Amino acid sequence: MPSHLALLSCLLVLLLSLDKFFLHYLKRWLSGGGSIIPRIPTGAFKAHSHRPMAAAGRWSETAMLVIDMQKDFVDPAMGSPVLVAGGEAVVPAVAEAVAVARERGIFVVWVVREHDPSGRDVELFRRHLYSGGKGPTVKGLKGAELADGLFIKEGDYKLVKTRFSAFFATHLDSVLKTQGIKNLVIVGVQTPNCIRQTVYDAVELDYEKVIVLIDATAAARPDIHLANIRDMKTIGVETPTLEEWRR
Repeated sequence: MPSHLALLSCLLVLLLSLDKFFLHYLKRWLSGGGSIIPRIPTGAFKAHSHRPMAAAGRWSETAMLVIDMQKDFVDPAMGSPVLVAGGEAVVPAVAEAVAVARERGIFVVWVVREHDPSGRDVELFRRHLYSGGKGPTVKGLKGAELADGLFIKEGDYKLVKTRFSAFFATHLDSVLKTQGIKNLVIVGVQTPNCIRQTVYDAVELDYEKVIVLIDATAAARPDIHLANIRDMKTIGVETPTLEEWRR
């Protein structure tokens, strides 16, 4: 009996020390009124709270390749033999696409050509364009600069190539895989050459999603551009407009 009294005394001390809130739920439990744990409203955690995290994850696994947006390719004032006739018109769209990419935290890669003044690292069919230390997109010359309005910012990456594909004889795939990149968005010039070759290599390298923004890429003529867009669609490449992609 004394032991029972001691036990009851301990219980009374414990009860008196509890907060009134918890004491209320304890009394309910002792009387069979239900759980002592307060119910959490079902609406406290809404499904849409996970959507921003999912979007952020998707963009962190995406890179934008901005291909050959250099003055010799897109600025008629340069008088370059490699000018892409439709290139100048897409400069604003490319600039806008890059801005959207940065807002989303997408890894921006500026893929450019920068050739030796001798032309010895250029394709054979173009070497006749190089003499006296001059030629299209020679490193250090104005023609190799990005088009007006386009800038490489901190956090972006610059990759130099000497052939059509951004993956050929470069470390691009290694850089992207190291960053955890699975998806690519491609803008720039020109569709039948550098865009197409890069896209086909990306597909063969098993990037999960390859997107070409149809109005932020260009060729010499609209019919050439659209024909190559059609070919890329047949191998699973997505081809939205800039407006569709930014939604």
